[in-house]
Amino acid sequence: MEPTPKINLEQHDILPLLAPQGRTLDWLNTDDGNPYSLPNTARRSYLEAARIVPLRYRAATAQHPGIRRWVNDLVQEAFAAKEKRPAPAAVVRSGPSLLLLGSVGVGKTYQCYGALREMAVTGVVAQWTVVTAADLYARLQPRFGVDSETEFERHAKAPVLFIDDLGAGGKFSEHTENVNFRLINYRYDHQLPTLITSNLLPKELGARMGDRVASRLVEMCDRITMTGPDKRRGMAA
Repeated sequence: MEPTPKINLEQHDILPLLAPQGRTLDWLNTDDGNPYSLPNTARRSYLEAARIVPLRYRAATAQHPGIRRWVNDLVQEAFAAKEKRPAPAAVVRSGPSLLLLGSVGVGKTYQCYGALREMAVTGVVAQWTVVTAADLYARLQPRFGVDSETEFERHAKAPVLFIDDLGAGGKFSEHTENVNFRLINYRYDHQLPTLITSNLLPKELGARMGDRVASRLVEMCDRITMTGPDKRRGMAA
């Protein structure tokens, strides 16, 4: 395994991620020759996470205590599993899911990308797949030259999945309802960590998503309802 590049502050806003853990940039950039040491794993995981975080969210941090608890629970479970089954690194393979509800612009997506970045620097390996619900439905539309079932499995079996804006848009079609149920049911059955945002109110979940999906979401997810003004409009003003 080739050495992982060092992190520099000119390219990465990383100090706010390290501070809550009592760690420093010097710690993160420590290379003791062991590719699976905590600093080397954290540095490699952070750089992989940075590649999938959009430019707008490159400095995101998870500020909500409920989101921090979710991250900590997954991290602790990964390290506990590593102790039971000796392995080179702690890997997130299973655990609770999290559902963030709230109106447009309250910061749900920002918090989720913050969770992704903060989990990366803990020293666990978390293989994230990130998609908006609208993009997911589009990718899974049957069409020539595309194996939609393989594409579905890539998301359903992702070790950690972030679905943004579940339930957004107009009336659901048979296709979107089928995707919702198959995806949520698979991750529910296999206890795969899933981070979900939605503009729906809690009482709207059943009517919008269907009782089968809503029931599974309620059981598999911790739930956070975020409130506040539309921050995008505030920044524009």
